[in-house]
Amino acid sequence: MSSSGSTYGDIHRYEPARESTAAAIAIVLLAIIEVIFVFMFTFGLVSGWGLSDTGNMFLGGVLAVIFIDLAFILALYRKEFLPDVVIVKKRRRKWEDVYIREDQMEGTDFGAGAWDQVKRAVYPYYKR
Repeated sequence: MSSSGSTYGDIHRYEPARESTAAAIAIVLLAIIEVIFVFMFTFGLVSGWGLSDTGNMFLGGVLAVIFIDLAFILALYRKEFLPDVVIVKKRRRKWEDVYIREDQMEGTDFGAGAWDQVKRAVYPYYKR
């Protein structure tokens, strides 16, 4: 569904989420696996597995699996349960005038207009 409005904040395109049951079941199963790996990591830390070389690598691997599992959960949730919405935004000025202007092509004197340069560096949309 799209609208013809072009004012700031109008919804340009709205596609509802699919909300499939298979994705919900997959998220629940991945969350259960996440809890198991978090418990295993916590148990390993309390038990002192990280004191040996192989135990430390094992804990690092378990921590990596925890974050990869969390990434799959978030990706499934974003894809299946969040709507795709595009809104109209204000156009911003391009960044080329912040870095080099035509009067500065040959370089600038050191210290000349230093306060203006600081203001342009801090606030890129500063107007003369």
